[in-house]
Amino acid sequence: MRGYTGDKDAYLKRLRRVEGQIRGLQRMVENDEYCIDVLTQIAAATKALQAVSLGLMDEHLKHCVAEALAEGGQNAEEKVREASEAIARLVRS
Repeated sequence: MRGYTGDKDAYLKRLRRVEGQIRGLQRMVENDEYCIDVLTQIAAATKALQAVSLGLMDEHLKHCVAEALAEGGQNAEEKVREASEAIARLVRS
C-alpha cells in the first residue's frame, strides 16, 4: 500500500480538476482568447499540479521514507536518495 492510498480519492479529484483546467486552456487557445487570460489559467493549472506534487511528496516522506529509515540499511539510503532527487526535480520545475 502506498502512503497516499488513504487520500487517493482527494488526489484523483484534484487531478480531474486539473484535467478540466487543461481542457479549458485548449478551448481558450482555440477561441483566440487574450494572451494574459491564457497565461493566468496556465499559472493556476501549474499551481494545482504543484499542490498535488507537494502532497504526494509529504506522504512519501511520512510513509515510505520514514518506514525505510526505521528499517535501516541500503533501502533507507535508496529512499532518501529518491526523495532528494524528486525534490530537486520539483524545485527545477
